[in-house]
Amino acid sequence: MLLTKFTHSCVRLEQAGRVLVLDPGVYSETDVALDGAGAVLITHEHPDHLDTEAVLSALAASGEMAVHAPGRVADALRVAAPGAAARIHDAAPGDTFTAAGFTIRCFGGQHALIHPSIPVVANLGYLVDDAVYHPGDALTVPDGVQVGTLLVPVHAPWSKVAEVVDFVVSVRAPRAFQIHDGLLNETGLGLTESHIARIGARHGTDFRHLAPGEKVEV
Repeated sequence: MLLTKFTHSCVRLEQAGRVLVLDPGVYSETDVALDGAGAVLITHEHPDHLDTEAVLSALAASGEMAVHAPGRVADALRVAAPGAAARIHDAAPGDTFTAAGFTIRCFGGQHALIHPSIPVVANLGYLVDDAVYHPGDALTVPDGVQVGTLLVPVHAPWSKVAEVVDFVVSVRAPRAFQIHDGLLNETGLGLTESHIARIGARHGTDFRHLAPGEKVEV
């Protein structure tokens, strides 16, 4: 499976001509990421994970592309694109389904707390083909599975480095790459990732930084 990392939390997975895109947000190169996509997975409603205009344009242009998202997100997209409503699907914790030929399992259900005054929204972690795990904006450890490739939200208004490191240690994936890195400058990113890489390695995880547009086989 070929993984392409885009800016912030967007990744594209390709296998045997099939294309799956996760979290094409406003900080990402959505036009490139969504080109030829058979399906899109949205972890939650925040714009850094969902560029609504780009996704609606892709739905209109494709005629076949499907979108899977938490119910509130799916409802809003169906209202905005009634002609594509049949291709916009609700996803919920515990669900298993197929998207663009990939097997998807859903974990979690709730966005991490930012502040008590900020409402908590639905958030899903997606495990793709029992191999690649994208947690969205939560540090939910998927139960009952061995993750091969972990996508790690390295920095967010809702997290601290200790929590991120504990997440990596708990999942114990053989390899990990960063996501949710669009809010850090080069200095901050280097410092944060050095902690994740050093401590993760003690527990069997090879953490590596991917530049925007970089591709890797997983």
